Amino acid sequence: MKNLIFSFLIGMCAIGGFAQTVPNQKASSKLISKQIVEIACGECQFKMKGKDCELAVKIDGKPYFVDGKNIDDFGDAHGEHGFCNAISKAEVTGEIVNNRFKAKEIKLLPTSK
Repeated sequence: MKNLIFSFLIGMCAIGGFAQTVPNQKASSKLISKQIVEIACGECQFKMKGKDCELAVKIDGKPYFVDGKNIDDFGDAHGEHGFCNAISKAEVTGEIVNNRFKAKEIKLLPTSK
């Protein structure tokens, strides 16, 4: 009987510990609406680790890779003023989910001269 109770308690502790380590999807997401951000190549300009040149935005000082838009959707990324060679400003709407920005809208802002 003692072994049965002991096994039950160990099992409950294991289940409780597992439940605490499962990530909460809602806790790891944040809505962004018409926020002005920096936008560029994550690897070339924001020094993020990645496999290739990939679009990224910097929101509240933290860079995020972008899903839903491609780095070349806004012109040649390797051109003189492309995202691999310059940081631009954009107004973005979307959601940060699991440390990636899920873009609904990205509007590039004119560069100041």
